[in-house]
Amino acid sequence: MPSRFNPVKIFSGSGSLALSEKISKNFGQELGLCSTLKFSDGEFQPSFNESVRGCDVFIIQSTYAPSDNLMELLLMIDAAKRASAHYITAVIPYFGFARQDRKDKPRVAIGAKLVANLLTTAGISRIMTMDLHAAQIQGFFEVPVDHLDASVIFIPYIKSLALDNLVIAAPDMGGTQRARYFAQSLLAELVIADKHRKYANQIETMRVIGDVSGKNVIIVDDIVDTGGTLTKAAQMMIDQGAKSVRAFCTHAVLSGKAYENIENSSLTEVIVCDTIPLKKYSEKIKVLSVSDLFANAIQNVYEYGSISSLFKLSDNYQTSLIL
Repeated sequence: MPSRFNPVKIFSGSGSLALSEKISKNFGQELGLCSTLKFSDGEFQPSFNESVRGCDVFIIQSTYAPSDNLMELLLMIDAAKRASAHYITAVIPYFGFARQDRKDKPRVAIGAKLVANLLTTAGISRIMTMDLHAAQIQGFFEVPVDHLDASVIFIPYIKSLALDNLVIAAPDMGGTQRARYFAQSLLAELVIADKHRKYANQIETMRVIGDVSGKNVIIVDDIVDTGGTLTKAAQMMIDQGAKSVRAFCTHAVLSGKAYENIENSSLTEVIVCDTIPLKKYSEKIKVLSVSDLFANAIQNVYEYGSISSLFKLSDNYQTSLIL
């Protein structure tokens, strides 16, 4: 640990405890002590069981469903502020409500902006997150945002597969920029699965822009939710002559019939990160840990070091499967 006047302390919300333990271990210290008092009506009150006065506090919590995870994070931030923490960083590996980043129809909320306002009002000094659904959400905050990229974990693993005739696929037009970066880094071709949704989580039409015949296809995306897009895209690419289809998705939301959809699909495997804990085991779902990347990011923030240096693919991050 570096020697500084303000000590660093890392705490975890209940929704990200397993990941937080790995991050703190990689950082080189134990998680801070905290507990949650639960009332019979469902109300809860988190508290710190050690002093945070004058400390640089990092609170780790992904804000996936239920919304209690977000509320717990807000309460922990407020508790740290009221306990005179020097600097409070919200470490949110998966930033929930990020799909609500604009008004795409009349009379709807912009949920991502609301969450940003809530976090700022609660008292954060900084936010650290990974692969936001929409990168412009960084502009919703009036505090510094460290936006980490899972490509430094995924790309070395893809290279280790040593696939020939590799093609990178964007699952929709919005994911083209992310897919293009993967394609350029892997010297591979790029195709796009152009889809049109009738309702949320329900695809009406889809077509592939590009040639996948005889190719090993890798679909890259930030979120896998119900798995409907991935499984339909995979089957369509297999029907058009693809040798294999894999998906690399940062956040394993996996709601509804996602596990069943993936198990019964043409996908060879789905590689995700541990930003959200899996609900159950699946032979087709493999997990890579982001703990080393977040530990390095916390270290650099604490030492006022560069965050952009962590995006270099030459850095030796943990890329072995953990599940």
